[in-house]
Amino acid sequence: MKERILQLTGIQAFLAPWISVIKGEEVQKNVQALLKSYIYPLLSILLFIGIWHAGATYLFNKEATAKIEKARTERGEAGALEMQNCIISGDVSCQPNTLPSPAKVWDAYLSLLADHKIISAKKDAFDLKVAKTNEKRIAKGQDPITYTGRPSFVDQIKTSLKTVFAGFLLAAFIAIPIGIVIGLSTTLRTSFNWLIQILKPVSPVVWLLLVFMIVKTVMSDSDMDKSFMISFISVGLCSMWATLVNTSMGVSTVDKDFVNVAKVLKLSIGQNIFKVVLPSSLPMIFTGLRITLSVAWMVLIAIELLAQSPGLGSFVWEEFQNGASDSNAKIIVAMFVIGMIGFMLDRIMMVVQKMMSFNK
Repeated sequence: MKERILQLTGIQAFLAPWISVIKGEEVQKNVQALLKSYIYPLLSILLFIGIWHAGATYLFNKEATAKIEKARTERGEAGALEMQNCIISGDVSCQPNTLPSPAKVWDAYLSLLADHKIISAKKDAFDLKVAKTNEKRIAKGQDPITYTGRPSFVDQIKTSLKTVFAGFLLAAFIAIPIGIVIGLSTTLRTSFNWLIQILKPVSPVVWLLLVFMIVKTVMSDSDMDKSFMISFISVGLCSMWATLVNTSMGVSTVDKDFVNVAKVLKLSIGQNIFKVVLPSSLPMIFTGLRITLSVAWMVLIAIELLAQSPGLGSFVWEEFQNGASDSNAKIIVAMFVIGMIGFMLDRIMMVVQKMMSFNK
């Protein structure tokens, strides 16, 4: 027994350095994973904020110097000293209108949230006030009285999301069936390829004007929200081409063995499409849908800006024209919100694509 214990002790003593090396490698791997996953991204964020702050400070000082020199030229030293003191005091009437610092953007973000709470309270009070009146109007078949006050920043985000999803669904509804039909026929694909290649790079501005011409004529007697219709139809027509091309390519490149099996089983056209073609081309279709959603979100802002329809595009344009002391900061807030929403939409589509795809 003693010999067995001594033997085990000797083995442990022999393996101890190797065990410590293995543990050291595991610790090193864990540290590297921690650095890559958390520390480095955090450092990059801090670096970005630092560069942003330095750039904003430089531009602020440059603009302030220009304003002081202009005051000195127009009103002499007394005017220059007055302008300098005004800038130092923080008076909004004389502050340089340039790139806002990260602190100002954060303050603008908090201001927008506070404004949303105030507007939401007003909406709730209005709904409570007209609740009984609306019940009577609905009972008579009349439209209820709705709040028509200024929308908040959060309301603008909700409107933009509603518009982009409506445009995305329209793009999918148009592009997927057409892509399947074109993909199944080499003749159709060759015949209409020129039209797709011409319409695909058309600017959102042109699509907006074209849709405006059609909608204002077709819906001249309708009570529907024309600005919303124009916006989401324009978004759908601008963004559908990636889905159309990818669907056509996915259908046309279905494995020939699958096609031959479908012929042997004598499947109908519908069965062939839903049991063979679509399952095989789903990865390509969802890649196109992912691109379509990204494009839809990008062109939406421009379309809302041009159409003056409610949404983030309209918010950015109004703040640009407003020219208030915090307008630039609010525009930067909108820029980050647009980017983060676009990133989340892309992640959502990636998850859906993985769920709907299958391994070979």
